[in-house]
Amino acid sequence: MEYIELIRILLRRWWLIALPVLLGGVIAIPDLLNTAPSSASGYIAQVRYSAAQKLNLPQRDGDYTDVWQASEHTVDALTDWVRSASFREEIRMQLDDAELPLGSLQITADNARNIGVIYFSHGNSDDLRAMIDAAMIVLTSRSQTYFPQLGGEAALVTILDPATVTAAPPALVSRLTPLIRLGIALLIGLALAFFAEYVDPTIYHQDDLRRMGITLLGSIPSERA
Repeated sequence: MEYIELIRILLRRWWLIALPVLLGGVIAIPDLLNTAPSSASGYIAQVRYSAAQKLNLPQRDGDYTDVWQASEHTVDALTDWVRSASFREEIRMQLDDAELPLGSLQITADNARNIGVIYFSHGNSDDLRAMIDAAMIVLTSRSQTYFPQLGGEAALVTILDPATVTAAPPALVSRLTPLIRLGIALLIGLALAFFAEYVDPTIYHQDDLRRMGITLLGSIPSERA
C-alpha cells in the first residue's frame, strides 16, 4: 500500500516535480549539446622514448639479453629523473625566455619495460611547445650529470613519438555538471511534491480516511463516460 500511495502522490503532484527539472534542463541542455573542445583545462602532450647506456661490446655469440635488461634499467632511471626537481631546473636553464611560467608546467612520467612515456600539461600551447623542446634537449644530453653509472656519457635516447600538443579534455566534474544540475532539480521537485502533499488537507482517496482512523461504510464510484 505504501508504494501505491507513493505513486498516487507522484501522479498527483507531477507538475511540481516537472517545473524544477524543466528549469534545470534549460540551463543544462546547452552544456550537454556543446561538443566543441575546450581549452579551459589547458593543453597536454606526451612523448614516448626508448633509451640505453652506451656500451663497448665485444664480439660475441649471444642474444644480448643483458643489453635489453640494461636498457630497461636505463629507462627506469630516466623515468624517476623526469619526475624530479632537478629535471625541471634543467628545463629552466635550457629555455631562452626566462619569463616563461615554468611553475605552471605539470610533468609526470611512466614506463613499461624499455619504453618510457613523459606527460606534459600547461595552460598555454606555445609555452608548452617551448618547454617540451627544452625537455627533449635535457633528456638526450644531461643524464650523465645525474647518473655516474653512465660513465660520463649521456644515455642514448631515441624519441619514438614526437610530442603533439592538443587541448586537454574538460575535467570529469565539468562534463558531469549538467547531469548533476538535472539530478538536483529532480530532488527539489520531489521535495516540493511531498511538502505540498504534507500541507494539503484535501482527502483524495478512501485510503486517506483509513489512515485517519475513520471507518469507511461505503463509497460512490465516480461516473464513467
